[in-house]
Amino acid sequence: MLRALITLALVCVLQPALADERAQTQQQLDATRQDITELKKLLGKLQEEKSGVQKDLRGTETEMGKLEKQVQELQKELKKSESELERLDGEKKKLQSARVEQQRLIAIQARAAYQNGRQEYLKLLLNQQNPEKFARTLTYYDYLSTARLEQLKSFNETLRQLANVEREIADQQSQLLAQKSSLDTQRDELDKVRKERQQALAKLNSDVKARDAKLQARQQDQADLAKVLKTIEETLARQAREAEQARQKALIAQQEAEKKRQREAEALASDAPRKPARAAPGPLVSSAGESFGGPFATARGKLPWPVDGRLLARFGETRGDDTRTKWDGVMISASAGSQVHAVHGGRVVFADWLRGAGLLVILDHGNGYLSLYGHNQTLLKAAGDVVKAGESISTVGNSGGQDTPALYFAIRQQGRPSDPAQWCRAQG
Repeated sequence: MLRALITLALVCVLQPALADERAQTQQQLDATRQDITELKKLLGKLQEEKSGVQKDLRGTETEMGKLEKQVQELQKELKKSESELERLDGEKKKLQSARVEQQRLIAIQARAAYQNGRQEYLKLLLNQQNPEKFARTLTYYDYLSTARLEQLKSFNETLRQLANVEREIADQQSQLLAQKSSLDTQRDELDKVRKERQQALAKLNSDVKARDAKLQARQQDQADLAKVLKTIEETLARQAREAEQARQKALIAQQEAEKKRQREAEALASDAPRKPARAAPGPLVSSAGESFGGPFATARGKLPWPVDGRLLARFGETRGDDTRTKWDGVMISASAGSQVHAVHGGRVVFADWLRGAGLLVILDHGNGYLSLYGHNQTLLKAAGDVVKAGESISTVGNSGGQDTPALYFAIRQQGRPSDPAQWCRAQG
């Protein structure tokens, strides 16, 4: 009967605490799910923006490829024009040399013809001895003169045509150079745009990666919280079954004890000495120092602190740079490996690693009062252990992502955070 009553009492004590813990865990789980939803929306927008930048980058680089091809073709045309100009320039130099030589020869012939021919012409004209020879000579002179004129005309026409061709090629070359300069300018501008979009794309990729990592962290938090919530719910269901079973056993035991008492009362004489009542158990004590052995509800301002150290964060202060989050407990700086003591007697209901709190111990002190000890280095107790006030339950560490050794200490009253400074003795 006594065992059943103890089991029933423990179930009655633990069930409200676990129910409060379940409600708090459910709230955290809902908040994490909301964060995941918002992060997914933001990731979707970033992916859309990334797709747009990639599309623009693709168009820019495609256009640059076309321009590069045009520039290469223009360079080939420029080379052809330069080769043609060199060829024509060589031919021009040959013709100029030939013209100079012909001019020199023509000049010599002209002087000779002028000198000889005029004298011969005058002799023929004055003598008139041989009219046929005179006619033939005149015809010869006319032929030579005409041939020389035609030769000069042909040379001059060739030079004129060469000059025109050279001018046209020079114009074409100037036009090609202008087009190449324009294409180079466009290519530089497109290259600048491409670099800007590549930088934007790199930034978007970095943002997407950071958001994705944050989303994965939130999803892991959700999974951890869901696991804790499931464990608590399963524990509550099991405790409810055990409580019902214990209640039934206690009822049966109580009925049988009542019957036994009645039988014993009838058998004993009315003057039989009564057994002295069992003395009430003494207060809980601890070798670590003075402790409070009364009910937790009456321990306000009388509890010792769990570890010697300095407060790094107080209850209700802003956590980090986010003004929306407040400390629901305190952080106490202490050397790594320092003993962490239970501030009041109770039962260990949780002793494991939890994301955000590291190695965590939760003590149930009855009537809905819990004390939490987080970021430990080692756990000295396991779930189900009963501890006394002042008993070592863990050692100080920096688990759960802390930079320096410190202890997270919090008190829950009916599932609501309560300032530890109101329960523990005034600190120095």
